[in-house]
Amino acid sequence: MSFRRLFFNLIFVLVSFILQTTVFRTFDLGGVTPNLLMIFAASTAFIKGDKQGLLAGFFCGLLVDIFFGSYLGFFALIYMYICFVVGKLHDIFYTQNLAVPIFIIGLSDFVFGFICYILMFLFRTKFNIGYYMNTVIIPELVYTTLVAIFYYPIILAFNNSIDERELRSEKKFV
Repeated sequence: MSFRRLFFNLIFVLVSFILQTTVFRTFDLGGVTPNLLMIFAASTAFIKGDKQGLLAGFFCGLLVDIFFGSYLGFFALIYMYICFVVGKLHDIFYTQNLAVPIFIIGLSDFVFGFICYILMFLFRTKFNIGYYMNTVIIPELVYTTLVAIFYYPIILAFNNSIDERELRSEKKFV
C-alpha cells in the first residue's frame, strides 16, 4: 500500500466519522443516521480486496470503539469480519457497476445491525427482534443505502485516481 493511498484512506475515515457524528446527526430520520464508516469500509473492501478491506474495517470499527463503544475491539472485530467477507467478492464482481456495490453495502449494514442485536441484546434475553428490526436495522439500512448511492462513486473515483497515479509512476521505472 502506497503512502498516497494510506493518506487518502485515513482522510476518508476521518471525514466519514466526522460527517456521521456531526452533520448526519442533524438529518437523522427517527433517530437513525447512516453508517458512513460501513459505507467506506465495505467500499474499500469491494474495490481493493480482502486485505485492504480488513484493515479499513478494523480501523473504522476501532474509531467507533474509541468514541462510542463499551468494550475496545467489539465494533472493530465486527467491521473487520464483515469487510473481509466483502473483500472476497472483489474478484467475483465488477466494481464499476453501481448496483452490485450498493446492494453489498446494504447487506453489510444489515449484517452489522443483526450481529449487534445478537451480541448486545439477544444474549441479555431481550427477544424483541421485531421492534429492533423496525426501529433500528431497517431504517438504518435504507438510509445507509440511499447515502451510499452518492458516496460510493466518490470513493471509487478517488481509488481509480490513485491507481492511475501508481501505474504512471510504475511506468516511469520500467
